Amino acid sequence: MSKIKVLTVFGTRPEAIKMAPLVKELEKHSDKIESIVCVTAQHRQMLDQVLSLFDIKPDFDLNIMKPNQDLWTITSDVLLLMKDVFEKSKPDIVLVHGDTTTSMAAALSAFYAKIPVGHVEAGLRTFDKHYPFPEEINRVFADAVCTYHFAPTDTSVDNLIKSAIPKDHIYKTGNTVIDALLHTVENNKTDLSYIGLNPELKTILLTSHRRENFGEPIRNICKAVLELVEKNKDIQVVYPVHLNPNVQKPVKELLNGKERIYLIEPMEYAPFSSLMKEANIIMTDSGGVQEEAPSLGKPVLVLRSTTERPEAVEYGTVKLVGTDKDKIVAEVQNLLDNETEYKKMSEASNPYGDGLASKRITDIIIKELG
Repeated sequence: MSKIKVLTVFGTRPEAIKMAPLVKELEKHSDKIESIVCVTAQHRQMLDQVLSLFDIKPDFDLNIMKPNQDLWTITSDVLLLMKDVFEKSKPDIVLVHGDTTTSMAAALSAFYAKIPVGHVEAGLRTFDKHYPFPEEINRVFADAVCTYHFAPTDTSVDNLIKSAIPKDHIYKTGNTVIDALLHTVENNKTDLSYIGLNPELKTILLTSHRRENFGEPIRNICKAVLELVEKNKDIQVVYPVHLNPNVQKPVKELLNGKERIYLIEPMEYAPFSSLMKEANIIMTDSGGVQEEAPSLGKPVLVLRSTTERPEAVEYGTVKLVGTDKDKIVAEVQNLLDNETEYKKMSEASNPYGDGLASKRITDIIIKELG
């Protein structure tokens, strides 16, 4: 019997983190599956860190990243270059992840080539096409052209059913990000002493990089951080600052050199996971962090007005606070002052899975295509 050719495509660090455990699981079944990996390198440096951590060597590297790249160039480059990858690899199924422009364009390219597509982390929705931009349309589009929908939660399953996706094409698997996190925290002990954090102080971990927060929102976030540090002498804030100039410029202008605020380079996945484990509170606009932090028992304040991950909000591990300075300050202060509220958020259970999502997806592929 010939092996099932599974081509996994990803291009950014968040995708790589979530696809890495799936690639490793596919490799375990080399008697039934030929695992082929294509990276677009929509994010070059940050992607390579994850490939190294999980020891993944791509079969195809499109290396599309350019200075000042925009959505038009990413979309057209991926759409065209994937055609050649398909012709050379002849996959039985193409796997894409989530809501990046890489995923949308690779899914469309596979659809043009009449190759079935599996969408990992299918069914997430805000139901607002402009928020997050362009991710909401990317994931809706990917779901529209896919054959196999690997949905992480009951809510995402319901969203797919409402979108007229046939029920027998939807599989609830849990989220592969939990697989990646539990593996990393267990197998990688990282020394964080280089940051210079004071172990006597409470640590707030901040990440903010989303396109919709460029401009005034990110300035508001920085101003909230300044006010919190001024008000609370027992806290420190650590912020791995994304390389995008739209993030670097306002953050450095407002926060650089301020006492008990540590602006550091973007972190590789293993040390970042360790930092999440050490933090007391996490403020973020990252989707992945919303899913991961509850597994480590950390309250998460989401710096967005809506989320395509409502389950964590419903379970009480995550709270939407937006980018209004006063609202951010009030919510962080409440967690610092109110032990009951902190405990309620930190002890809530994680709706995103048990670390076995990659195994479930692999088993489905073998059953459906074997």
